[in-house]
Amino acid sequence: MPQLADPNFRRSVVLVVHHDAESTFGLVLNREVELSVSDLCESLEFDWKGKSAAEVNWGGPVESHTGWLLFQDSLDTVVEEEHVTQLGSSLCFAGSMDVFKQLAECPPADLRIFLGYAGWGGGQLEVELAQGAWVVAPLSPDVVFDVPPEAMWDHVLRAMDIDPATLISTAGVH
Repeated sequence: MPQLADPNFRRSVVLVVHHDAESTFGLVLNREVELSVSDLCESLEFDWKGKSAAEVNWGGPVESHTGWLLFQDSLDTVVEEEHVTQLGSSLCFAGSMDVFKQLAECPPADLRIFLGYAGWGGGQLEVELAQGAWVVAPLSPDVVFDVPPEAMWDHVLRAMDIDPATLISTAGVH
């Protein structure tokens, strides 16, 4: 929302991966970094066997050296289940180097790789929500994998019948 002053989150779409009373963990879905997945894998000393044009995404301002994976669950994706968390019916999340190496060997069609994450301390996100700083949208794997980052914020709002041009900076729930 316009009143969220932090430039890291201007027009951002964040997937909340984990939320409890102590903390919230999310990934910014619509920001990229200037780093190819191939170069990232090379720096980690293993091969990337996916599309050469695949780019790494910026997951948020916290711990930019950490890596995270989002991918679609499918019969041809074989990974160590103990290191994978299911989000919704088909979206999978992982932060394991072993899972990354497995997916780099045979990347699924729907795979996104992130560096860093968005994090909130206990109660912080609830305060921001009460201030009207965020709009909550339903999880949609189609948005995660099929909407270009530069169009994602507008797309998510319009899917909820919100015209982005009508948003104003105001406190409270929208």
